[in-house]
Amino acid sequence: MSIFDSTTLKAAGIAQGPVAAAAETRAKIIEATQAAEDAVLSPRDPGAFPHDLRAALAARLATAGGEPALAERYLDKAGAMVALADPARDGVAEGFGTVVAFFDKAANRTRDIAAEDISSLQAEGIADADIVRLCELCAFMAYQLRVVAGLRLMKGEAA
Repeated sequence: MSIFDSTTLKAAGIAQGPVAAAAETRAKIIEATQAAEDAVLSPRDPGAFPHDLRAALAARLATAGGEPALAERYLDKAGAMVALADPARDGVAEGFGTVVAFFDKAANRTRDIAAEDISSLQAEGIADADIVRLCELCAFMAYQLRVVAGLRLMKGEAA
């Protein structure tokens, strides 16, 4: 796989030119970013959060972050969970209201996360390891959104 097949470079529209040349000098970072994406979106052991749910949450965050190209890449993998990709939905109808509320809060108001937020997930039967998995996905998406925005800026596009 070429670094130009990575989700991050594709979402930023990097395929040729000076920014692509710069990306090639940082190939290990691009490869590590893709490996991190693979680990949080399609791990061998997804725990309580199957791959399609993870993709829907990633698309949700990308949409809310103003990155439709990135959201599209994840929407393609969201399958039956695609409705959760819509930031206007609260996830209750799909049975993931508490998870979606926590994910949105972790993404948008991290400093407001309190013990009660964790307790509400635990009360839903979500194991601590799965809460960590959810936080890892949120953290990775925050990183990826920033990298895509930075690459767009390097191309001279608005982020």
